[in-house]
Amino acid sequence: MKQLKLIWDFYGPNAEKTAQHHEIHLKEYIQIENLDIKITGCSTISDVHSIAFLVVNEPDMKPIRDALKPHRGQFYI
Repeated sequence: MKQLKLIWDFYGPNAEKTAQHHEIHLKEYIQIENLDIKITGCSTISDVHSIAFLVVNEPDMKPIRDALKPHRGQFYI
């Protein structure tokens, strides 16, 4: 089954801390909605760009995307 990585981008001097905080909210959403999502995270792209993400199965993507409004997505390998 194909998986998709939903991504939220954060920019600026506080991007890393903002991405880390956003991941907390993603985990809370997963718990509240009782979703079977195991992969979340955050990554630093540069000094002023970080991301938070979660990985969903393709058939489950649309309602999660519509609820959480990620900035972008990509296939997860």
